[in-house]
Amino acid sequence: MKILELKIMRGPNYWSIKHPKIIVLKLDLEDLKDVTTNQIPNLAQKLQRLFPEMYKHRSVEGTEGGFIRLVEEGTTLSKVVQHIALELQTMAGMDSGYGRYYPTNQPGVDTIVFSYQEERAGKYAAEAAVRITEALADGEKVSLIQDIAKMHQIREDEYFGPTTEAIVREAVNRNIPYIQNRQTSHIHLGYGIYQKRIQAALSSNTSFFSVENAGDKNLTKSILDEAGIPVPKGRTVYSLRELEEAIDELDYPIVTKPLDGNQGKGASINIQFWKDAAKGFAEAQRFSEAVMVEQFIQGFDYRLLVINGKFIAAAKRTPAMVTGDGVSTIRQLINKVNKDPRRGVGHEKELTHIKVDRITRGILREKELTLQSILPKGEILYLKKTANLSTGGTATDVTDIVDPYNVLMAERIAGIIGLDICGIDVMTTDIAIPLPNTRGAVIEVNAAPGLRMHISPTEGLRRNVAEPIIDMLFPYGSPSRIPIVAITGTNGKTTTSRLVSHILNFKGYKVGFTTTDGIYIQGKKIIKGDTTGSFSSEFVLTDPTVNYAVLEVARGGMLRSGLAFTQCNIGIVTNVSEDHLGLGDINTVEEMARVKAVVPKTVCSDGYAILNADDDLVYDMASGLRCKVAFFSLDEHNPRIIEHISKGGLAAVYEEGFISIFKNTYKIRIDRVADIPITFGGKARFNIYNVLAATLAAYTSHLELNEIKTALRTFIPSAETMPGRMNLFKLPKVEVLIDYAHNIASMLAIGDFIRNMDGHPKIGIIAGVGDRRDEDMIEVGKIAAQIFDEIIIRQDKDLRGRKGSEINNLLKQGIFSVKPQLEPIEIKQESSALAYAIEYAPQNAFITLFSEDIQEAVKLVENFRVIQHREQNAEKS
Repeated sequence: MKILELKIMRGPNYWSIKHPKIIVLKLDLEDLKDVTTNQIPNLAQKLQRLFPEMYKHRSVEGTEGGFIRLVEEGTTLSKVVQHIALELQTMAGMDSGYGRYYPTNQPGVDTIVFSYQEERAGKYAAEAAVRITEALADGEKVSLIQDIAKMHQIREDEYFGPTTEAIVREAVNRNIPYIQNRQTSHIHLGYGIYQKRIQAALSSNTSFFSVENAGDKNLTKSILDEAGIPVPKGRTVYSLRELEEAIDELDYPIVTKPLDGNQGKGASINIQFWKDAAKGFAEAQRFSEAVMVEQFIQGFDYRLLVINGKFIAAAKRTPAMVTGDGVSTIRQLINKVNKDPRRGVGHEKELTHIKVDRITRGILREKELTLQSILPKGEILYLKKTANLSTGGTATDVTDIVDPYNVLMAERIAGIIGLDICGIDVMTTDIAIPLPNTRGAVIEVNAAPGLRMHISPTEGLRRNVAEPIIDMLFPYGSPSRIPIVAITGTNGKTTTSRLVSHILNFKGYKVGFTTTDGIYIQGKKIIKGDTTGSFSSEFVLTDPTVNYAVLEVARGGMLRSGLAFTQCNIGIVTNVSEDHLGLGDINTVEEMARVKAVVPKTVCSDGYAILNADDDLVYDMASGLRCKVAFFSLDEHNPRIIEHISKGGLAAVYEEGFISIFKNTYKIRIDRVADIPITFGGKARFNIYNVLAATLAAYTSHLELNEIKTALRTFIPSAETMPGRMNLFKLPKVEVLIDYAHNIASMLAIGDFIRNMDGHPKIGIIAGVGDRRDEDMIEVGKIAAQIFDEIIIRQDKDLRGRKGSEINNLLKQGIFSVKPQLEPIEIKQESSALAYAIEYAPQNAFITLFSEDIQEAVKLVENFRVIQHREQNAEKS
């Protein structure tokens, strides 16, 4: 078996809208392509032995055991790869239940898709599943120990963590979107100007000043002491001599811990002797040069949680421990505890496995015990010095019994330190009694408290402590999303995106938009390049100055990683034609339509899918949508429009020279097409389509009619407003049109415009794109011959796997089939081809450049304009 391609989808995609996080694996079965599972001896039994829980996997019949029965009856090995990849993740604590496989048009090559929780784990699961399946097919022995261990490690490295996961889950339940910043580990909740950020239990509302206060344990204790909060006496020390002085002052027992530590790291408690004090000091200094030395307060460890000034939850924390039975060794007792199904690796489950580490061994030495020692029945042995859940500790919810004095104290502490999310560690014999009455004390204040002990306590009620955090960040009724207009199609995407952005900007919105030439924030280009993928969309959606997003969505980005958003307000599909076929396993125009249909399928229920009713494939996308639909057409008598309007639908139509909105039985005229600059007096019919789509986007966004009309009239086509889209330059000698058109449909559309222009002869500068099919490049040559009187063939800088001579010959084959007598000129460099055309063209010629480098082409034309004006003035003088 051979993996040909592995892609990670992060949003709604060609393979699944409902399951946005999937791995797409293209697998060549090679020698095993004709082998079915029932031909491999005992494969079903081997799978059940390796994966005991795989029996629960369902198949087409939808019942448990369905997959195993399918294996026994006989199915492709691709199906086995799919199910192993899913089960490997489940065994590593990442339950992922969606999977499919699809044969491709290549014999023995299948596409396998399956869901994942963590990207790296999903990728590893895919690779391991292929390896394991191949080994089983070859009759080899298989061990999963290393694979599961590796995936556990990946999970711990990549996993949100229980605190972040709880907050994100609560946000998603409220339809608040999130984006993970993979570089900073920040989570963006909400879009644009409404976004908030979290990093575990730190939020964008959290004061840096307060975090600094909480991080300095000595300062925190001093502040609380002044406010009348019971705290243990203590000192900060930097040397053994200062430690000795502190002990003389405080007396035993003491606690040592790093000044700026967290999660109990480096802390030692209940120290009774100098030798242990010195060890505790050394342990603390592994994490911080400054070491806190405090009185040891007798009692139990409690965590009080305050959010937005209100007490929310409390938990009693117990260090990892075992209880003797008079028979088992300490190691056996630990193993028995770790068999609890609630325990797992790291944060995989509610509780964490107890590890025998250096701290545990130190405790055993202090008590003159070993792992082989047998504890008397009923004797409790604490295996850690702190009660953290991450080291195997347990938690008991005690929220309902906390004394009102202690509740008020916790709320006061959060306010005094200034934390919006505050964890307060208290040591006391009974949290149901006021702290002063038990001689208890506040031990520590945490600026980023873990929520795991409250979400999943070992005993007691689970508390949804993420809810008040989301309440704080997004009070009910407050927005979290900015409107999104997503635009896709074969041609017209960029022009429509720019036009919609211009209209919204005219209205006063702060628009961020993406196009094939860059990312723009409030009209300023921030990133240059083809920015139509998910990264570019995320860039706009996480910009804190944007309150409206217009996102051009191209085929490549959707096939590469899916959409960056799970829903949009408006989804526009301009058209679908034969372009990029044969790439990414999209071989037919119908398959390409299914790619483009991802956008309207993500429109929210009260939003609009805006579809081209003159395009059969786009019109068909309306079927099954759960959102509202609006159509646009150049034909007011289009029966699809008439039927849609008769049912109370909405449409935009080109009728009697006007852009008009059809709504119910009413016709609302927006403006004359001849007065809208982008249509070039109505000659650029393809731009009329773009105007219709943009008009519907504006109308459904509740803009006033006069605002739409004025915005359409003020969008002046130029190299600045529409780089590479119908950039027309009038020089004294010739006219030059520069356009990015690179496929059959766009050339046909521009051909109509060129024929309506007065200039003669018509000179075309064309090129073939190397990753297109032979028939596509031949067709480009045919169309060029139909449009132009003279043709210059240039070459792209990136030939995409072809030789230049091969591309040119295909273009010439198409040209000669239409005009055998036409002899095209071949000039490799675009700039040289354009310069040649302008310099040697006769008076009044109309030159069209289908350009790769728009910016350089525009500069060259501007230079020639200056030169020709000088020559013209010189002749006059």
